[in-house]
Amino acid sequence: MLAAGAALVAVLWHADPNAEGSLLPPCPFQALTGIFCPGCGATRALHALVHGDLAGAMAMNPLLVLSLPIIALMLARVAGWLPNGLHGLARRLSDARPWAVVVISYAVARNIPLEPFTWLAPG
Repeated sequence: MLAAGAALVAVLWHADPNAEGSLLPPCPFQALTGIFCPGCGATRALHALVHGDLAGAMAMNPLLVLSLPIIALMLARVAGWLPNGLHGLARRLSDARPWAVVVISYAVARNIPLEPFTWLAPG
């Protein structure tokens, strides 16, 4: 798991998803429909984070950026690296139903063409 994470960081360090002709593809869902999916901007957000640009990452996909500590907690749980005091929290956060509501709500909100919802659109 650490090797995969290191490989992802290396790719994101060297490949700029914002550059024309980038090896990292744009969102296929957005390209086909013109609608932002919940993951739109995630690659660009991770690229910005790898380069230390938190504001840029938040501009691309705030849900992903704000979810990263929870994702790290869940990965630590799966890998068996989670300290004993955090098992209860990880168990509560592993219920998929609230996450489905959050992700679907985020997907709808980021496509509403009015402020403040436009702040959720990538870019």
